[in-house]
Amino acid sequence: MFLEKLVEYTQRIDLPPRLYDERPVRYLVELRSDGKLDSATLTDTADRDNKRGIPRRVPSLARGNVDVPLLFADHAEYTFGFGREGADPRKVAHRHALYRQLVAACAKETREPAVQAVAAFLDGAPLEQLGLPEDFDPSALITFTVEGQFVVDLPAVQQFWAAQNDPAAKGAVEMQCVVCGNRRPVLRTLEGKVKGIPGGQMSGTSIISANADAFLSYGLEQSHIAPTCAECGERFTKAINALLADRTSSRRIGGGAFVFWTRTDVGFDLLNFIDNPNQALVRELIDGLVRGRDLTSVVDETAFYAASLSASGGRAVVRDWIDSTVGRVKERVAEWLRRQAIVQPNGDEPRGQPLWRLVGATVRELNDAPAATLQALLHSALLGTPAPERLLFLALQRTRADLDVSEAQASLIKLVLCSARAEWEETLTRLDQSLDDPGYLCGRLFATIEQIQAAAAGGQGQDVKATVVDRFYGTASAAPATVFGTLLRNARARLSQLEDRNPGAYWRLFNQLQDIAEKLTALPRTLTLEQQGLFALGYYHQHAENRAAARAAAERRAQAQN
Repeated sequence: MFLEKLVEYTQRIDLPPRLYDERPVRYLVELRSDGKLDSATLTDTADRDNKRGIPRRVPSLARGNVDVPLLFADHAEYTFGFGREGADPRKVAHRHALYRQLVAACAKETREPAVQAVAAFLDGAPLEQLGLPEDFDPSALITFTVEGQFVVDLPAVQQFWAAQNDPAAKGAVEMQCVVCGNRRPVLRTLEGKVKGIPGGQMSGTSIISANADAFLSYGLEQSHIAPTCAECGERFTKAINALLADRTSSRRIGGGAFVFWTRTDVGFDLLNFIDNPNQALVRELIDGLVRGRDLTSVVDETAFYAASLSASGGRAVVRDWIDSTVGRVKERVAEWLRRQAIVQPNGDEPRGQPLWRLVGATVRELNDAPAATLQALLHSALLGTPAPERLLFLALQRTRADLDVSEAQASLIKLVLCSARAEWEETLTRLDQSLDDPGYLCGRLFATIEQIQAAAAGGQGQDVKATVVDRFYGTASAAPATVFGTLLRNARARLSQLEDRNPGAYWRLFNQLQDIAEKLTALPRTLTLEQQGLFALGYYHQHAENRAAARAAAERRAQAQN
């Protein structure tokens, strides 16, 4: 189904000719119609924005470890017989000979004057005629123009290249194509590569391949495990490359990528919601759904497709495939955004987090995030499935390593908890003084103890660093009874130091400490994973509430002075 929908998508895009692809071409050999040089040296198209050259549609083929020349669009070993440093001279000479044979065959078959001009130039010792620049890059692509016409653009050249690589002409096996269902010659290896999936090889990855016994079945090898005709194989490869290359239809986050599209272009911008979530967007989405319930929306009935991808060496891995409608996706995304919305660290209005921040909330560096994290979040967002508990565990691991609870971590923790218990959706958005879960109360209590320590230390010019967090956060968030007795005794001692110096702060913190402690009938010996999540949210909520209260007090003082 995935490959079939990709082939369907190619009807909406401008496809290159058969076995052509857009690649950076750095050097131009400019010839006259008689095959003589129009310029004594190569034209270098590289610039600051295109260091490998200007992208052009040129012949392309995944050649792997086989010596196969690319017609009028290859590097110096094939084009000129000029090897890179350390190259085997015999291999270079062989590759150049293959290239010249291909050009000669093209000239004979097409009878194009421009092709004959290139063949004549290659027959005349090209390197003796052509001066190579000092910074010449032998690995860059080289192509030809004749009287200003790009030879690769000639229809006869394009037809020759397609016929030259026709699977039927190469004795390909006939099987039923898994995509179109027709019995046709099928590819032993796909002719194109998927570019841009994190973790893949520089040359690209293949969607269908098998290089080990574990992947083989019924005696079928390589791409024959999922037989694909040349037309379908090229179309789905170009479709996924087009989606990955377009910032409006793809994102790469950590070790994964995802692409999405609709059956017809209906203007639905999913990225607007998952890249820049805020309350206004959520309200807009929800209001639109409410207004649209009384009438059938053509837009909402449009098919919506998405896939999560990663790479394993030379193979692309399709981790998830989603086939839905625009309307259902809108509903699920609205629900997903509501579940993760949380008060901001300074107490401002709740908001959601961009997808990349939720992924980053589970790792030290975003690039370290496994593709499975992106896949799990997307699946939850687009299909409305519960966010897996594994994400809660990863987020809690990071809070202990960071000795803090960031907004993104709190948002992800809330998302997972609310996926399991929908009634918590509003409860966990901001501080809830009626929530008496022991884990939540312990988190609030720990935040209060931290603030007491900071207030007491700050007034005496001591280091204001929250050493209580540095020393005890990990233990307090998992086994409160182990440390809270000591922490409470120390907090009350610090409060007594604060009483004379800052009575206002003393009474506020004293009452806050007492109020929370009274609700804790007993300190739990250990907290479950869910309660550890609530601990983190209680800690985060209490700090956000305290900051909001401090800001409000400062504003009142400023108004009183005015």
